[in-house]
Amino acid sequence: MNTPPPRNARPAPSLHFGQVVIGPPGSGKTTYCRGMQEFLTSLGRKVVVVNLDPANEGLPYQCDVDISELVTLDDVMEGLKLGPNGGLIYCMEYLETNIDWLEARLKQHHDSYFLFDCPGQVELYTHHSALKNVFSQLSKWNFRLTSVHLVDSHYCTDPAKFISVLCTSLSTMLHVELPHVNILSKMDLIEQYGQLAFNLDFYTEVMDLSYLLDHLAADPFFKKFLHLNEKLAEVIQDYSLVSFVPLNVQDRESMVQVLRTVDKANGYCFGDLEERNLQAMMSAAVGADFQFDAALGVQERYVESSEKTVAEEVMDL
Repeated sequence: MNTPPPRNARPAPSLHFGQVVIGPPGSGKTTYCRGMQEFLTSLGRKVVVVNLDPANEGLPYQCDVDISELVTLDDVMEGLKLGPNGGLIYCMEYLETNIDWLEARLKQHHDSYFLFDCPGQVELYTHHSALKNVFSQLSKWNFRLTSVHLVDSHYCTDPAKFISVLCTSLSTMLHVELPHVNILSKMDLIEQYGQLAFNLDFYTEVMDLSYLLDHLAADPFFKKFLHLNEKLAEVIQDYSLVSFVPLNVQDRESMVQVLRTVDKANGYCFGDLEERNLQAMMSAAVGADFQFDAALGVQERYVESSEKTVAEEVMDL
């Protein structure tokens, strides 16, 4: 026998789903927010973009909540004689102090999916607590968020930079304390960055880093830091938390892969309408020459090119 709820029982608070888009400067956060807003809208989701970057000017997307109404980086730098890094930290602390402003703005939007476009200062996600506290408060307001951490894919072409990116990603995951998805952005441009030492899976799945250490040992500059790099690699592999999803924001198949990963992380489930729209969208693209597929095929051309070069050297001998 089912027991009826008490007469004065309060309805369960509604959940709000979304993404906090973070990453270093130039990693493509604003471009990602614009592309994801358009993609989600085509699926039938009502999307609200929240700009939390006080240095953002000339936003390329429709912004529903903008931190510039509260504080701007230029005003802080001019008024307090701070540099850009110190100014951004002050702005985030000011936002934390005036969190009721953000709450009032967010309450104006119901039944929406939220994209938070965040500043590009790495320290805000690895050391400083202001944004972390803002994210924590959002969780208390029944926001179910995924941290989407964008990293420029060109770092894959440099073993030293890639190990640095892995350390930054791991530190961010542990500090922010949200469900987390790491993204290798700008995959459509990876061919312009140079030759990859290994296939793409090596970088997205973060496989045995000892192979990267061998490449670093061959460099006279990094050879003297080999022991340090070995310890950094051990830390990354001992945690075994970091992996990446490749992204070309202009390609639908790539966006679908990222969206499914993000939705799985924060618990969002596709509705029937979204699923039908997604199937129609992808079926219309059957037979198209996906740029994403071309990006994933880059390594095959590298391998073929390398094999051809080796064969030519052998013939010369």
